[in-house]
Amino acid sequence: MPPEPPSGVAGDAWVLAHRGPRRPADPWRPSQCFAETEAGPEGVPEPGHTVILVNQECPFHCVMCDLWRHTLAGPTPAGAIPAQLDHARARLAGSSPLPPRIKLYNAGSFFDARAVPRADHSRVAAQLAGYRRVVVESHPVFVGDAARRFRDALTQARLEVAMGLETAHPAVLARLGKRMTLGQYAAAAERLRRGGMDLRSFVLVQPPFMPAAEAVAWAVRSVDFAFDCGATVVVLIPTRGGNGAMEALSARGDFQSPTLATVEAALAAGLQRRRGRVFVDTWDLARLADCPTCSAARLRRLATVNLTQQFPPLGGCPQCGIGTH
Repeated sequence: MPPEPPSGVAGDAWVLAHRGPRRPADPWRPSQCFAETEAGPEGVPEPGHTVILVNQECPFHCVMCDLWRHTLAGPTPAGAIPAQLDHARARLAGSSPLPPRIKLYNAGSFFDARAVPRADHSRVAAQLAGYRRVVVESHPVFVGDAARRFRDALTQARLEVAMGLETAHPAVLARLGKRMTLGQYAAAAERLRRGGMDLRSFVLVQPPFMPAAEAVAWAVRSVDFAFDCGATVVVLIPTRGGNGAMEALSARGDFQSPTLATVEAALAAGLQRRRGRVFVDTWDLARLADCPTCSAARLRRLATVNLTQQFPPLGGCPQCGIGTH
């Protein structure tokens, strides 16, 4: 196994060496598809569809990423993405009329031609007729002409591009393997703005290489940076382990999972900015439950915040004393 890089995680070889096996993935079926609800632009609950596409793995091997498990080792076959959308639309056919929004997430970059072949873009756009907003995700380096052409193909919907900012801490960002600077992120955001496309930003809560005592402050600074770049939505993602590399970092003291209280404090502070919608990724959030008395109620509150953008207080917990914010 390659030695630990002296300055942190600086290369792909170290990350790849800590990986487990990739799970079998069918390029002709989506990984998942489901209906969901989140607060819309007016701040009221808005239904939507989400499709998790199967495609070639992202070329950037970020130290915290575990999404590669559900990806293809080689380029996505032509026609596979439209086939996945046909399958998803059939599974979601009970939604009538269509909800206003659909998210196409793909464990990589929608505008990477190896992940989503360019020749399939026009067919995908046609399949999305009836939605008013289409959200795709991409690394900033791929945001350019392909994004503008896909925007033009969506004659009935506005395009929103989700980009992982991760953190506004420049030194921490440089060690994540993202191969991106804050300046490059801001430049990609400006290309979206000039092209009439919206920006959704992903921000990590307590990424590796960040002391726990600084996690909330830097999450809030990252939220501000995203809004400064023109984001209309910021999604806070509690950093998790489970991919091998993160366990290695944890063993040497470079990563500690955030507590539920840290996530709550970051979300509450982000909402107080009142600069746009702020959500928290609730996937597998129960792993942070650390109090048998109040954790369930606090987790329900976080899910409610995603619907209402309001952070209601809870009474202080008699066991841990944390429940009030």
